[in-house]
Amino acid sequence: MTDEADMKLRTARTIKWNVIDRVSSQLLYAVSGIVLARLLSPNDFGLVGAVAIFQAFASLMVDSGFSYALLQRKTPSHLDYSTVLWFNIAMATIIYLSLWFAAPLIADCFQDDSRLIALSRVMFLSFIINAASIVQINRLMKQMNVRMVAVSNIVALALSAIVGIVLAINGFGAWAIVWQTLTQSTVKTLILWLTSHWLPLWAFSWQSLREIFKVGSAMMTSSFISTLVQNINAFFIGNRVNLVSLGYYSQADKWSKMGVASISQVLTSSFLPVLSQFQDDKERFARATKKMNKFTSYLLFPIMGFLGVMAEPIFHVLFGVKWDASIALFQLLLLRGVFVVLTSLYNNYIIALGRAKIILWTVILRDGAIFLALLVTLPMLAWTRPDDITYGVKLMLIGQVVASLLAFVVMLKITSRLTWRTAWSYVQDSLPYLVETLLIMIPMMWINTLALNAWVTLALQGAIGLGLYLIVNWLLKSKMQQEALNYITGRLRRK
Repeated sequence: MTDEADMKLRTARTIKWNVIDRVSSQLLYAVSGIVLARLLSPNDFGLVGAVAIFQAFASLMVDSGFSYALLQRKTPSHLDYSTVLWFNIAMATIIYLSLWFAAPLIADCFQDDSRLIALSRVMFLSFIINAASIVQINRLMKQMNVRMVAVSNIVALALSAIVGIVLAINGFGAWAIVWQTLTQSTVKTLILWLTSHWLPLWAFSWQSLREIFKVGSAMMTSSFISTLVQNINAFFIGNRVNLVSLGYYSQADKWSKMGVASISQVLTSSFLPVLSQFQDDKERFARATKKMNKFTSYLLFPIMGFLGVMAEPIFHVLFGVKWDASIALFQLLLLRGVFVVLTSLYNNYIIALGRAKIILWTVILRDGAIFLALLVTLPMLAWTRPDDITYGVKLMLIGQVVASLLAFVVMLKITSRLTWRTAWSYVQDSLPYLVETLLIMIPMMWINTLALNAWVTLALQGAIGLGLYLIVNWLLKSKMQQEALNYITGRLRRK
């Protein structure tokens, strides 16, 4: 087998296990989320959503962007991995102690709700536990051997879902989600350590840390900016409006991220290790980006477009009418998510080339545009209508969709120049799948006008969307679809 054929097969296996991981995890996450959404109130989700804002930043500071740096590095050493592990654990401990004392100030940010003090102090334990698993996950991703990552995620989600649901049934309220989160982190970390057969050195190298920091610091800064923008919406909604509106937004954000974050995670863990091997070969790198663009577009547009059309029946089937105020927010977040995934894909190309400092500027461009849109719409954030409690939040998200589109156009130009391709060639990679999706969405939207039962509407839309998409790509002889089906029906059975 040639090196290129071997790399292709390893990439396919990595994608397979990443997809198994994300699909299984999201199914389990969805089941527990549906049950908890029926048992808990918007106020309960608002409380957890407020704590999650600060947890996101704490988790980011723990890793400091070193995961990306290790993935970009061609051959990380045992000492490199050990150094990053000890650094992560030390940072986690320091940050947790700082946030423990800061808990009353966190409560002050959200109408001085004292319930947040105890909730945050317990919830923040999860990122200390997660700090111990980062290097284990990174090693497996670098080796393109992500099976145990998938297994650890699936088992942890299953057990934590049981814990969360049992506690919610017994009236624990927001605490059900807190203990669910801690259970998930603990089980996942234990499985990875017990099965990895890797132990760190009792050593720490400042030289290794400095070398990794060259890439990691830029990635941490860009990730910090992204995390700030991703969570600043929730902060202002909770701070300026109320925790009930934050609960509606948190639900929309959580369910939209099941698509956005899952696709981004699969692309990063599957493509970045491959691209890093081609960073010195312009021709192979360009060919790889072309195939990755097409594969991403083949999945991204139908997933996000079809979910947007099916949003109302999905929410009604899962939750009844309890969370109707979240539906439009969910649709807008999906639309914004299309640009998030594409820019994340392009960021992977630049990271693989070792141009992390450029990533920082592209992130500033993208997230700066979103932040500017937030500032423009901030005076409208608390606006409501008699029949629409989240009217102001919708206006804010519309502004961010427009800003994301404009930033994507600039990002496209930058990426095409760095990867030895034209911007139009990138558009050509994606355009067929975008057009197919938009056309298929028309009959799906027509189903919504028939006023059918939510279950019937959902089934019809799903069958029409998936069926037509597969048929159209079969008629057009889509190589992406052919390769995916050939792998599933052929090689997958023999491996």
